[in-house]
Amino acid sequence: MPLGRLALRTALPHAGTIRYARAMAGPEAMRRAMADYVRTVHEAYRARAAGLPPAVRARMPLFAGPFTVAAAGVQSLHVIATREALPEPVGPEVALDDALGELRWTLRFFDPVVLPPLGLVDETRGPAGAEVRRTLGISTHLYHLVVNPGAELGPHHAGHAGTGLANAHAAAAQDYETLRRLAPAGLVDELEGAWVAGLPVAHALVASALAPDDPALAELAREPRPDPTTVRRTLLGALRERA
Repeated sequence: MPLGRLALRTALPHAGTIRYARAMAGPEAMRRAMADYVRTVHEAYRARAAGLPPAVRARMPLFAGPFTVAAAGVQSLHVIATREALPEPVGPEVALDDALGELRWTLRFFDPVVLPPLGLVDETRGPAGAEVRRTLGISTHLYHLVVNPGAELGPHHAGHAGTGLANAHAAAAQDYETLRRLAPAGLVDELEGAWVAGLPVAHALVASALAPDDPALAELAREPRPDPTTVRRTLLGALRERA
């Protein structure tokens, strides 16, 4: 999608700066590639959701209202969607507003030039997603994708990422509806809220409260970053056994 069709906001005219060593030749090309990637992810997400029951689609996180996508370049490129508010662009920061039907988002760009603490994030042993989010000040997220510039920024990878994300969100939405039939709806609402916000420890603690005698859930709740899908499916199994 040409950048001319996006709403561009920057604190300094022509000052945009995503200088990423293995990326493309210049900030404009990098911003264009990243905007296309994010839009294709969202196109695939929306296309997959179109075939789902309306109530399931309505509960999928990206359809709940406008959100921000932060593209942060370290050794890997992190693409993080969040509903947390970020301040207006200052200095060399750039924001691009875009929409697809009911999906509306603002794309923001960060690298060690724009945000120097990103230069201290160590990714020599692999992507450091939690540390990148802490550096950006993002405590809750709707999704966090990690890609390498080049081929992985193309439409093929983006389409797969968007479809996979939609499948995961749809499966979770259906599971939470099932859980509401098996447990107190208020606690299940808190459980789903923790999942939507990207708070895995809180999610596991609420799940353990819903089935306090289940040893597997108790063990998951003690982990530093329990997997939400594992927690949700373990809880479903525990509650179904009691039903």
